[in-house]
Amino acid sequence: WPSLLKYYSHSDSVSWLEEYKARHNAGLEAQRIVASFSKRFFSEHVPCDGFSDIETLGCPSHFFEDELMCILNMEGRKGLTWKYYAKKILYFLRQQNILKNLKEYLQRPTERQSFLEGAVLIDQYCNPLSDICLKSVQAQVDDITDKVRKVLRTKNPRHPSLASKAGEVLVPEVELQRQVLDAMNCVLYEQLKYKGNELDYYNSLNSYIHQVLIRRTGIPISLSVLYLTIARQLGVKLEPVNFPSHFLLRWCQGKEGSTDIFDYTYIDAFGKGKQLTVKECEYLIGHHVTEEFYGVVTSKEVLQRMVGNLLNLGKRESTDQSYQLLRDSLDLYLAMYPDNVQHLMLQARLYFHLGIWPEKVLDILQHIQALDPSQHGAVGYLVQHTLEHIERRKEELGPEVKHRSDEKHKEVCFSIGLIMKHKRYGYNCVIYGWDPACMMGHEWIRNMNVHSLPHGPHQPFYNVLVEDGSCRYAAQENLEYNSEPREIPHPDIGRYFSEFTGLHYLANTELEIRYPEDLELTRATVQKIYSSGKE
Repeated sequence: WPSLLKYYSHSDSVSWLEEYKARHNAGLEAQRIVASFSKRFFSEHVPCDGFSDIETLGCPSHFFEDELMCILNMEGRKGLTWKYYAKKILYFLRQQNILKNLKEYLQRPTERQSFLEGAVLIDQYCNPLSDICLKSVQAQVDDITDKVRKVLRTKNPRHPSLASKAGEVLVPEVELQRQVLDAMNCVLYEQLKYKGNELDYYNSLNSYIHQVLIRRTGIPISLSVLYLTIARQLGVKLEPVNFPSHFLLRWCQGKEGSTDIFDYTYIDAFGKGKQLTVKECEYLIGHHVTEEFYGVVTSKEVLQRMVGNLLNLGKRESTDQSYQLLRDSLDLYLAMYPDNVQHLMLQARLYFHLGIWPEKVLDILQHIQALDPSQHGAVGYLVQHTLEHIERRKEELGPEVKHRSDEKHKEVCFSIGLIMKHKRYGYNCVIYGWDPACMMGHEWIRNMNVHSLPHGPHQPFYNVLVEDGSCRYAAQENLEYNSEPREIPHPDIGRYFSEFTGLHYLANTELEIRYPEDLELTRATVQKIYSSGKE
């Protein structure tokens, strides 16, 4: 009961016994669902169908989440499969809640849509397992604002921004506003060393506001949100400008609300708060733009650009086989613009490509057809192939079982769960599958130059999870036992293994069904290799 008190306020009148029973039952339900996921979705990279169970929970969601967190916090090397699916379920649950908050945010009047809150919601959705909350981010921004006030006090002790209620009243005079911006530049760029991340511009961390605050670097739009928020808290009204290729802020020097672009100074938060003229803005991107690009944009349009950046990064991502960033950013974009045919089609194609959620693909395609009948060709093609996929799935036989005693497998030397090292590239990995010969197509064999190997494609090949998070297919002659076996920090490790013994991994039930004779061989191999060492 004491561990549940965090869910109640002091004024709540609750029966501790009834609440404890509810938590206990939620725990049993969570364990049942997590245990079922491995059996039901082992062959699927994304267990989408299982999430429908979660949406109809018959218990309080916060208690359900609490049990998932207990599973994730189990002793490090055990329960890996449970942790793997508990993490996926928690990811889904939290994203659903954040999406609900985002939709509520978008329905508010524009003046109540904080730019910082919008940035936090995007950050939370893409990082649902991280401890990110608006209150914490706002506290960090407030701390920077206080530092700016200290600098401002040394320059002008009577400055109106030093009043306790500053931010509620705009600083009237341009010169007083300039003093605020000078103090901000001093604190952000000289004292705290914030800067635009020119060296690693296309890193998604640059778009997440909590990471911008931790790493003190970002891209134009994320730094602009921070800069604008601090300025407004000090009574200076800066406005966001959706400038092409380089997000900017504008500061009015003339009559408030002026439509003359020359009445504004433009601020580059990426470039250490440099103040620019219209002509200098064009120099910044290297070409002339029309007046419309100097106009102010709404908070929703700012979020659209932030999500658009993440979408582009998601398309570039090559190591993540589940395209998580692309899927997340598409979800966010379609939460803001649910009838955007281009992005709906991209989502349908992505799910189709990944072979996930075919029923949802059909729903998306039906929606596209209703919005834009001219898409009937592309829609018809995807509908046909999605229906074929659903039928194939119904006809699928059980998993292929590989017995080492089969004559065709006699050349396979290594077994599931062994920690290996690649002789040529030096990476550490764990085996989670094998074939008696290379099963890839001719193009892959040619691109990977497999024929240059002494045994070419006619030797066992192994599916391995690599410590850098990738999955690879390695020839037997390129692998060797790892003299110092250690855990492989791969996100999919729990999909295949239930435990790390310190020397090797134990296959979970589903993987053991597919390779029934490997476990004993792995144990015998480990005993033989490491008997004089750790064991």
